[in-house]
This record gives sequence, C-alpha cells and structure tokens, in this order.
Amino acid sequence: MPPRPSFAPLLLAVCALLVSMASYQCGAAIAKQLFPLVGAQGATAFRLGLGALIMLLVRRPWRTARSSGDWRALWGYGLSIGAMNLVFYMSLRTIPLGIAVALEFTGPLAIALFSSRRALDFAWIALAVIGLLLLLPLRGEAHALDPTGVMYALAAGVGWALYILFGQKAGTAYGSDAVTLGIAIGALVAVPAGVAHAGTALFSPALLPLGLGVAFLSSVLPYSLEMVALTRLPARSFSVLLSLEPAIAALAGATFLGERLSALQWLAVAAIIAASAGAALSARRPMAEPLPG
Repeated sequence: MPPRPSFAPLLLAVCALLVSMASYQCGAAIAKQLFPLVGAQGATAFRLGLGALIMLLVRRPWRTARSSGDWRALWGYGLSIGAMNLVFYMSLRTIPLGIAVALEFTGPLAIALFSSRRALDFAWIALAVIGLLLLLPLRGEAHALDPTGVMYALAAGVGWALYILFGQKAGTAYGSDAVTLGIAIGALVAVPAGVAHAGTALFSPALLPLGLGVAFLSSVLPYSLEMVALTRLPARSFSVLLSLEPAIAALAGATFLGERLSALQWLAVAAIIAASAGAALSARRPMAEPLPG
C-alpha cells in the first residue's frame, strides 16, 4: 500500500504562519507603548536597527556574498521596508492597530486584484471599497478616524505593494539573504529618522529591553517562522491565511492597548479580510506575499 500522506508538515506550516502574524502584531503593540518615550520614529529605529543587527549576526550574509545581483531591486526592497515601517508606525499614533493593518492591506490586495481581469474580481474590488468607505473619515462623525493617520496607513499600503514587487526580484537574486540585507537597508531609513526625533533618548539602557522585544517580535521571529510556512504551504493557502492579519491586529490592539473597535469598524475590517481572501482564492497565479518588513 502507498504510504498515507502526512498532514504534520502542513499543520506545522499553518501554526508557524499564525504565530508569525501574532508575533508581528504583538511587536507592533509593544512599539506603540514606546511612542510617548521615543516617538513612532524611535520605535521604528528600534525595530529595524536592532532587528538588522540580530539578523546580520545570525545569518551572516557576507559568507555567501554574490558578486553579481540585482542591486536596484535589493535597494528598492530595503528602502520600501524602511519607508513602509516608518509611515505605518506614524499611523499608529492616532488610529487603532487593527484598522491601520486593514488599511495597509490595500497594498497587497491591489496587486492581487490588478493581476486578473475576471468578472469575479470586480466583486472583491467592490467589497474592498465598501470596507474602505466604512473606515475612511468621510462621514463627519465625532469619532471618525484621524485623516492624517489614515493617510499614513494607506501610504504604508503603497510601501507594502512596492515591498512585494521589489522583494520578488530581490529574493530571486539573493535568496534568503535578501531579507537580512533588506532589513539592513531599511534601517538606513529608520535609524536616522529615529535619532533625529528622539535624540539621546534612543540610546537609553532602560529602553533597550523594550527595543529588543520590538525587534525580535516584529522582525526576527516572524521572518524565521514565515520561511517555515513558505516552504510547506501552497502560495494560495499562504495568501488566504495572511488575510487574517487585520483581525489578529485588532485583537492584539484590544488585548495590549485597550483599543476597542465599533461594530461598524469590525464590519469594515471583515469586508477587507473577505476581499483579500477572495482575491487570493480566485487569483490565476496566486502569489505568497511576505509579511510586511
């Protein structure tokens, strides 16, 4: 008899991706607690600066340095990581974590939708637009979202889309070293911005444990677990599971930051999740998007 297929690798991959997303959002929640001390810029510097140091020491990409490669794609990938994380953390100053992630998710959602022209895709576009209209501060309500925070989150979505597009090319050229090198390049954006805003407070020994926590939870651990998932999950399954991230972010915000979403906001987040999952399922060439940088 032929051997029975084992579901252990698939289960491991699913668990790894779920833990990875939870880790990323918990790291963002911790980073938001650093805002009163070093600002969003300083928190970004902690995440990418310390994350780059850890990844460089662990991965040591110079051992497999390549004399030829797509340097423009690598630098585009790294700079998009730096800019994306900076504007995403800037959005967290004034809007809840779950909503910021939902708005940021418009980047990979747009890539998935623009890659196909079937009639069903227009339904996912409509659902995503409904979700955005429910979230955007267009209704003049007293508790409407801060427009500046919304714009920062949407800018992070643009950064995420560029991260995916450049990341595909960089990954082809540099393999697994692309992530480490990309984070290091991203740190060149984040660290100067953090130093310019927070000054010497960024080097306070008392903040180092929190900074290391942000770097580990938001960069080192998620990327390591993501690689486990990417090597064991079909791309479509990976993309659909990734659609859960706005909900995980909302739960992390409620648990660690006391952020509560209204029923209408939960409905909007659910619409964006459904649009993202639907677009991933119906894509002719499903693409596994890495977690945001």
